[in-house]
This record gives sequence, structure tokens and C-alpha cells, in this order.
Amino acid sequence: MDNKVKVYTTPTCPYCIRTKQFLKENNIEFENIDVSANQEAAQEMTEKSGQMGVPVLDINGEIVVGFDKDKISQLLGL
Repeated sequence: MDNKVKVYTTPTCPYCIRTKQFLKENNIEFENIDVSANQEAAQEMTEKSGQMGVPVLDINGEIVVGFDKDKISQLLGL
């Protein structure tokens, strides 16, 4: 099964960098969305998660707030 992964990030967020690195290390394709440069995406992220902080991941419709490696691994079947 192909995972549909969106990662809402900002360029300066250390947890965002770690999250993207973790996904790359596990060969997970993802769409990176910079909410600092895209106000619509920031609003979408807030509506999905109820959070203003990043990173927020949308993995096959499941929302993960923050770099929760265990939850991310579980949702991706790693």
C-alpha cells in the first residue's frame, strides 16, 4: 500500500527537520508543505489538527502532531 503523507513544516523548526530526515531514512515519500510561506496551507493544517505548532503530519488521513516517531512508524507500518 502506498502511503499518502503530507508534512506541514517551517524551515527553522528542528523537529520538522528531524521528521523529514526520519521519513527519508525510511524511504517514505512525502509532500513537504511550508506553512510559513503558504497561508492557505497553514489554515488547512490548523483545521486538521487544531494546532498552530509544527510539524503536523497527515498520514493517510490520520493526524500526528509533533515528531512522534512511534506513532509515525505505526501508521506507516515500519
